[in-house]
This record gives sequence, structure tokens and C-alpha cells, in this order.
Amino acid sequence: MLIPYGWTKALAEAFVPFAAEGLVPARVVIQHRARFVLMGAEGEFSAETAGRFLHNTSTTGLPVVGDWVAVAYKSSDSVSTIHAVLPRRSQFVRKAAGVVDKPQVVAANFDVVLLTTGLDTDFNLRRIERYLTAAWGTGAQPVVVLTKADLVENVAEMVAQVEAVALGAPVLAVSAPTGLGLERLRTFLTPGTTAVMLGMSGVGKSTLVNALAGEARQAVGEVRATDGRGRHTTTHRELVLLPGGALLLDTPGMRELGLWDPGEANAQTFEDVEALARECRFRDCSHVAEPGCAVQAALRSGALAPERLESYRKLDREGAFISRKEDPAASVAHRKLWASKAKTERRRRRAEEEG
Repeated sequence: MLIPYGWTKALAEAFVPFAAEGLVPARVVIQHRARFVLMGAEGEFSAETAGRFLHNTSTTGLPVVGDWVAVAYKSSDSVSTIHAVLPRRSQFVRKAAGVVDKPQVVAANFDVVLLTTGLDTDFNLRRIERYLTAAWGTGAQPVVVLTKADLVENVAEMVAQVEAVALGAPVLAVSAPTGLGLERLRTFLTPGTTAVMLGMSGVGKSTLVNALAGEARQAVGEVRATDGRGRHTTTHRELVLLPGGALLLDTPGMRELGLWDPGEANAQTFEDVEALARECRFRDCSHVAEPGCAVQAALRSGALAPERLESYRKLDREGAFISRKEDPAASVAHRKLWASKAKTERRRRRAEEEG
């Protein structure tokens, strides 16, 4: 049962020290608050984290759905216990809801990130940019999945709008009820591949999971006609083995996505803005009023939309804020940088006034 769920030779080699302790490997397939459902060599079984492991491990190191874990297996009615998490090859980390400075790992060990958003009333390019930044930060390949394509007429135009901001990520328009686009989506769900599905509530993730699984695996809820938002019909994270051999990791819809340390991922999402910035006359150009600013020139010519630049700046500020909280030295450097920029701007304005 382990091989269909992604067990590899590399994982077997990494597990050797745990096997010497009498532990067995398993993958987390369902995550509840304090209990997990694992898939092991003998099939599914329940487990909870061992007390010592829970006490000695940071919150980001605790098991999440998709993790491979080392388990003290109990075949009787006793609950098995998780004693370690194997190193992750990818993970999706966000800012914990309602908490300013704490990260939360949502899912682990996936190859593809399916960013789902509806083409109906909740279509939002700026939100797509935010999700793309989160996806690039995982180390996996993002794929933008535009659901509810049967509910709009200008699908091609909307796809083109997304392609203009989703640089490096394929963009698919799909309709679960009609089957439109599902075959192309399945080309990213090859045997042995794990894909994680992320998106807002009400974008049709549960309906899409059911269509790909060929059965009603997830409950489907109604959405409000006013804004297209829905309730959380998926209440837990679950790893689903699809008929074609791929694994689909479904997560509850998110009301908001707080980024955690976007860093280089933001630069990848906004590769066009970064490329323009490299053409500016000054290395520390703030892209506001400096002479020789390629970003401002692109704005004036219409090559760069003001909304995209503002989105880039907003996500960059979020990343800088997290970095300063994590690293005091970064905070000092940030203050010095902006003090220097302010001084340069004052000198420029003084020179214009005197001239």
C-alpha cells in the first residue's frame, strides 16, 4: 500500500534509522485537530503524536497531511503514535489565521500546486497573484485552474488576463459539471504525482475533486449569489488517491491567505516587474520619482499596469515586514535603506527648486 501513496527508494533510505528503532513508515492522508489517519503497509489506521515528540518539536515540524512519518504501530485497539516526520521535499506555509507572526504548514510533499479560482463573481487577478507567490514559495509547480467556465461567456478573454500575470504557470479553464478542460488538467496528475489544491471558499474545489475522483468524495455546498462566496464544505485536509494513480491533496477553502516570507517567490511571480527594475539607472531605485526609472517608463507607456505594480509593492512590503520581525538586523538595514532613499529624494527636489 505504500508505493501507490508515493513511497520511494530515497524515502526507504531516509527511514533506515527509524526502522532500527522498531518504527514503521506511513503517510498522513487525513488530518483532524488532534488525530490523524495514516496509510501504512497494512492499510489505513489512526494515530496521534507522541507526547515527547509534540513537546520537543516546533509547530512547523509537526505532522500535516502529505507528510511521511515514523510510527509506533499498534495493531490492536490501542492508538498508534507518531514519533518523527521525515524531511519534506515541499511544503505550503502561510501566516496562521489571526496571528501576525506565526507560520502554519498546511500541506507537504507535493509536486504540483493547483490554484483554483472561480470565473464567476469572485474573479480577482490580484488574489491570483497572491496565491501564485505562495505557490512559487513551496518549491512545486503552480497550475492556475479557473473553475466554473460554464457560467461565463468570455472565457478566452479571462484566461488571457490570467496568463498575463501568471508568468511561468499554465492556466486552465475547467468546468466540473460539463467536463470541460478536465482532460488537460489530468495531464498534470500523472501516476505517482501528488498535487495540492488551494483556493478560496466557494470556488468549486469539492466539485472538482469529485469529478476527478469519479465519485462523491466531498460534500458540495451552495454559494451566495451576491459575491460567489461559499461555506467550508471541506472541513479537514485529505489526501485522495485518484483512479489514474495520482494523489490529490484537498484543503478547506481559505477566507484569506496571509503570506509567510514571500521573498524570492514574489520576485518570481512578478518577473516582469523585476526585469524592468534591473534596467533602472540606480540600483536602489524606489520606482517612484528617480530619473532613469524603467518601471515608471513602463507605466507611462502602458506596458505595465499600475494595479500590477501596486500588487507587487504590497506583497513585497508583507515579505519585508515578516523578515524584519524574524531578523532584527534586517529591520535595521531596512530603516537605513529608506532613510537613504528619503535623503536622495530631498536632494533631488531641492535641486529642482534651485534650478
